[in-house]
Amino acid sequence: MIIDILTLFPESFSALDTSIIARAKKSGKIEINLINIRDFSSDKHKKCDDTPFGGGAGMLMTAQPIYDAVMSVKKENSKIILPSPSGKLFSAKKARELSENEHIIIICGHYEGIDQRIIDIFEPEEISIGDYVLTGGELPAMVIVDATLRFVEGVISKESLEEESFSSNLLEYPQYTRPQVFQGLEVPFVLTNGNHKEIANWQKEKAFEKTKKNRPDLLNWEER
Repeated sequence: MIIDILTLFPESFSALDTSIIARAKKSGKIEINLINIRDFSSDKHKKCDDTPFGGGAGMLMTAQPIYDAVMSVKKENSKIILPSPSGKLFSAKKARELSENEHIIIICGHYEGIDQRIIDIFEPEEISIGDYVLTGGELPAMVIVDATLRFVEGVISKESLEEESFSSNLLEYPQYTRPQVFQGLEVPFVLTNGNHKEIANWQKEKAFEKTKKNRPDLLNWEER
């Protein structure tokens, strides 16, 4: 999979050069390119924003630099994404769907957003990571990339994907490691007795209890 991220602040994405994603990039399973939108500005000062028609607070990213940046990497099979509080809420289901694409372009807005004509021309899928507003699309882009790449074959084990939160509309069960006793708290006996059937039943029970307590909406949300 190839992901091209269009941004005014490519230095924001240093987190994508660490841990699991860094290893996946090194092995060639994924390719992530950072494209500086400012490099495509026709303005002599490389300006990429202007005041909105009709008034309003803040500045708006202009259409020309974004359009040219998109066109510099767009292919016939490109999936274009725009992180936006106006989009549909991001989920594990959506991340899995996105992982099936060969090429993804992510447009990172900033300031008060982007010129609507970019949306009209490219018809990107608008995705929100929550009901709040951030200063730009860089953080949402990293969230989308990280969650999506976990589903790319070979990035992490299939077993991890099957057991983690949201894999079956349940949050992940509690987990423990050494030492067996810490600050007077002991690992549940069922996890140490070697009975795999009892362990599996305990994990399912605890996952259900945790979901019912923290996210009861998941128990009735079949579309997630």
